[in-house]
Amino acid sequence: MTTPFAEGERVLLIDRKKRRYLITLTEDGEFHSHAGFVAHKLLIGQSEGTTVSSTLGAAYVAVRPTLAEFVTEMPRGAQVIYPKDIGPLLLLGDIGPGVEVLESGVGSGALSMAMLRGGARITGYELREDFANKARKNVASFLGESALERYSVELRDCYAGIDGSYDRVVLDLPEPWRVVPTATAGALRPGGIFVSYSPSIMQAAQTKLALDEHGFMGAQTLEVLQRGWHIEGQAVRPNHRMVAHTGFLTSARFLG
Repeated sequence: MTTPFAEGERVLLIDRKKRRYLITLTEDGEFHSHAGFVAHKLLIGQSEGTTVSSTLGAAYVAVRPTLAEFVTEMPRGAQVIYPKDIGPLLLLGDIGPGVEVLESGVGSGALSMAMLRGGARITGYELREDFANKARKNVASFLGESALERYSVELRDCYAGIDGSYDRVVLDLPEPWRVVPTATAGALRPGGIFVSYSPSIMQAAQTKLALDEHGFMGAQTLEVLQRGWHIEGQAVRPNHRMVAHTGFLTSARFLG
């Protein structure tokens, strides 16, 4: 059973041109655009999928954002890992209920949200306090305040060492290979999985070399390409644009 929109809830407005706008409902709030404004009170109490009109007649469909939509539209400080990479990363890392994760480079919290929703417990290391605060706020906004019980972000440098022992080490750092020796020195439990996200293939290559030299098994690097298709009646063809390179995913299992 679906519940109506409530004050304080995140809502995604989609116009006729498929443009998306993420808003937080407040009793006296208004969403403004070039097409006039929509009073939030028109949405509070309404069902998901309702259509509202702006003061200038623009129509918007209102829905609750999926995680992928929220990640794309949410407030951010750092560049996020996009949904096309988050999905494969969750599988490479075998993220599931009760898994204890050390995540370094939490950024705006996009990957954190996906792992938390998968049931993981996360200790995050982040150098910048504004990024750490943004990540916590985004997690609470999408998953609720209760998710913060499984999410701790510390202002720490992962290169300087890791306290504790974890089932997974997940990194979005410029030099992930520098963490590999630390992971093998007790931060990663035997049988645990190491996963890193790197924009450059040279970063990925250096990381794989370090994994091979420190007792990891099955080190691999992959890239995910996303190509949509235009399907309209008998007109069927690949889209002219595709989401090609964003980053490389490198993973391996620690043997102990």
